[in-house]
Amino acid sequence: MTTIIVVTVLCALAICVGLLGIVIPVLPGSILIWISSLVWAIFANTTPTWIVFAIITVCVAAGMASSWVLTGRKLSTMKIPKSTLLVSGALALVGFFLIPVVGLLLGFVVGLFVMEYQRLKDASTAWASSWAIIKTAALGIVVELSFASIAALAFAVGCFVYFT
Repeated sequence: MTTIIVVTVLCALAICVGLLGIVIPVLPGSILIWISSLVWAIFANTTPTWIVFAIITVCVAAGMASSWVLTGRKLSTMKIPKSTLLVSGALALVGFFLIPVVGLLLGFVVGLFVMEYQRLKDASTAWASSWAIIKTAALGIVVELSFASIAALAFAVGCFVYFT
């Protein structure tokens, strides 16, 4: 096997892990996709591969920016304190290690509810606020995943063009 085939396969695997990292926010998914495509473009070093890298760069940047803007704007409109998000993220990380598979999501939801209950002093209002935050986070994930999927498709097309 030649070096470029090995690099392409490893980069393709890293892009798949990056897509998974967007859905399970433990890994920096979009950044992993971008770095993988950069490595591939450097090793392949042809005009089409650099064009593919440029397309992937635009997709990754658009996905990350859209996700940050959509979620950030909605959370600031809802007046959600940063401490709520920090505690929720910390409990999500703890949950990830304590309860395999579902711990990340469970820890995040429990952290949200506890912090919102502490802030709002009413369980039903805290749950409504927590649910709104969850929907906002899900929207950000879907938007970023959509752009990352387009980037992955661009990589696949680029590989096809390169190897044919």
